[in-house]
Amino acid sequence: MPTEKLTFDGAFGDELVGRLERPAGEPVGWALFAHCFTCSKDLRSVRTISRTLCDRGFAVVRFDFTGLGESEGDFAESNFSSNVDDLVAAADFLAAEHEAPDLLVGHSLGGAASLVAAGRIESAAAVATIGAPSETEHLRETLLEEAPELEETDEAEVSLAGRSFRIKRQLLDDLSEQEVATAAAGLDRPLLVLHSPDDGIVGIDHADRLFEAAEHPKGFVSLDGADHLLTDERDARFAGEVLAAWAGRHAAREEAPPRGVGEPVERGEVVVKGDRTRYTTRIGTRAHALVADEPEDVGGEDRGPTPYELLLASLGACKAITVRMYADRKEWPLDETVVRLQHSRIHAEDCEECETKEGKVDRIATVLEFRGPLSGAQRERLLEIADKCPVHRTLTSETSLRARLRGGAGG
Repeated sequence: MPTEKLTFDGAFGDELVGRLERPAGEPVGWALFAHCFTCSKDLRSVRTISRTLCDRGFAVVRFDFTGLGESEGDFAESNFSSNVDDLVAAADFLAAEHEAPDLLVGHSLGGAASLVAAGRIESAAAVATIGAPSETEHLRETLLEEAPELEETDEAEVSLAGRSFRIKRQLLDDLSEQEVATAAAGLDRPLLVLHSPDDGIVGIDHADRLFEAAEHPKGFVSLDGADHLLTDERDARFAGEVLAAWAGRHAAREEAPPRGVGEPVERGEVVVKGDRTRYTTRIGTRAHALVADEPEDVGGEDRGPTPYELLLASLGACKAITVRMYADRKEWPLDETVVRLQHSRIHAEDCEECETKEGKVDRIATVLEFRGPLSGAQRERLLEIADKCPVHRTLTSETSLRARLRGGAGG
């Protein structure tokens, strides 16, 4: 999925920076994502949720508000109202240069801003909030606790999430004037509220008030166990999957295409397709779709397992399936099989069982656990059977690898 850098003018005329992520085919809709207070478009949970929407066919734009991330401007001059104006500016830019947004998604204060901005973004067919406040007075009180001198002075420094920011009293004055729940009540379009009952920053009571204020159609999803920033990748992925399914119904212009490589795949064939995204590749089989990628620390986007992880998965799955077939045929009480695999490169001289004695060789270390009331002899036999699985035999026997060009010199 290609990622494109965007720039446009924000509320104060400063250049704001965003990222546009496009799906492999024609987008089924366009989404605009607003990040949380003092965060950025590159917060890991924001990227995860955006990419999940993109996987479901949505083009997604996430951008930095004035004075944050890559965007220009003075954060101290910004406020909630300017965030709303930045959102409207982003929507106007998309309408002029690409497509007007069909979906507004906002995290925390960005969610509150999305609710308020929706009244000025007619194209938005639906709105979703994640950990959003129902009013902004609680943020005002938090800031005053951090900098009580703002009652007397015009500017002060506050520490938020371990980072220091300069803010002005005008921000507090602006926060005291906002009516977020009122905006939810007058939304006149579908609303999805995602919130964790364990959120220690914005309490679950805010979600209750937003949900009660909104008219149907509306939905509420509890992100049990998640923190405010969805720092656990599993929580962000869950939120993204739920949001993507909901958006597909309420904000998509057409049905999302089936997930896959977009190419015909014959039985027994695997088709792998890469695009302009650096390392992300799509894998299609007769009836299934997967994604492979590389971790972020080596330049990938971590959207799926690495090629070696998929190789280990293939070997592990083959062992587990082969063991299950054998145990069922013998009517042995095997409840579960757990296979743990790791790949490494070692010096050949350190490998006693290897014929090669120079350079390095690949090693796949495998640990199997057979759960159930099995005897010692049965466990030993199952270990032998696991090493006879077809993929194991393929990896340990001579294999012919042939490649040719399609439509080129090779054929």
